[in-house]
Amino acid sequence: GIGGAFQYGLQVSIINSPAEYIKIFIRETWLKRYSSSPSEEMITLMWSFVVSIYSIGGLLGSCSAGYLSVRFGRKKAMLFANIPALLSAALMGLSRLCGSFEMIIAGRLFSGVCGGLALNIHLMYAGECAPRKLRGLIAITASTAIATGKFVGFALGLREVLGVDALWPILMAANALPALIQLLTLPFFPDSPRYLLIDKKDKEGCI
Repeated sequence: GIGGAFQYGLQVSIINSPAEYIKIFIRETWLKRYSSSPSEEMITLMWSFVVSIYSIGGLLGSCSAGYLSVRFGRKKAMLFANIPALLSAALMGLSRLCGSFEMIIAGRLFSGVCGGLALNIHLMYAGECAPRKLRGLIAITASTAIATGKFVGFALGLREVLGVDALWPILMAANALPALIQLLTLPFFPDSPRYLLIDKKDKEGCI
């Protein structure tokens, strides 16, 4: 779940605490770039893009989840979801250094793609791998992972942790850690029996 539904929960909550710092960053970047102070409407518009483009990325990821899980299998598709996660972490983490608020918007788009892919494929993969008696319990772990991700996002956003002006780029790049953990651990997991039997026609592998 740490590379699946956890990523969705984390990205939903993590954007709240650095809101004011990101708005200040947008204002400062605009001033340096165009030698004029942006209007409050423009700041609000840019911030709206930062927040809402995650949903557009989530839609793209969700629409791709079915195809990728059949084409490459549930496990490989889950591993593939870490690519946009790491890309988004790099973009958002380096945005301040590069002086580009557009990198935050692009990073949020890629994190949305990761969330849409990871959440859908996590449910599919966990449900298909679970023994029949534990299937309901295993499916519920997706909700637990979302709640844990939200909690971790709020905890990291505290001023005592990463919720300060100097550290908000690190906070925004926090989704790299669960992605790396999954990249290191998931290759040791088996493929989904349903995928092996129905999509790959590998009866022995399924058994």
